[in-house]
Amino acid sequence: MPLPAITEFRLQSPAPEIDYPLPERRLEGNPQRTTWNHFTSAGGDVNAGIWACEKGSWRIAFAPTKDEYFHVLEGRCRIIDEQGHAAEAGPGDAMVIPAGFKGVFEVVEPMRKHYVIIERAG
Repeated sequence: MPLPAITEFRLQSPAPEIDYPLPERRLEGNPQRTTWNHFTSAGGDVNAGIWACEKGSWRIAFAPTKDEYFHVLEGRCRIIDEQGHAAEAGPGDAMVIPAGFKGVFEVVEPMRKHYVIIERAG
């Protein structure tokens, strides 16, 4: 049986997917978010790619089955939990947003990041 191929982002040009925060979640601005999904696992439970966003902020609520790891390439973001604790990330920084997280995602400076999202069956 052949081994699965390695996914090399630099060799791919996936079509960008553009979206905006839902109106009821927006807090500041209406930032355009662009996603280049480079990888989806055979089961559809893992996605990896590049995400870029304009300055702005919105409420986030992760499902209890969804985790996200990301590594900031450029720009800056701040994530604030429901208790008001904030974590900030800039170029070279990495974070994990855990399953069930609720809070605010703020793009302080237009940013670009690598991401890996895992969504387990509920």
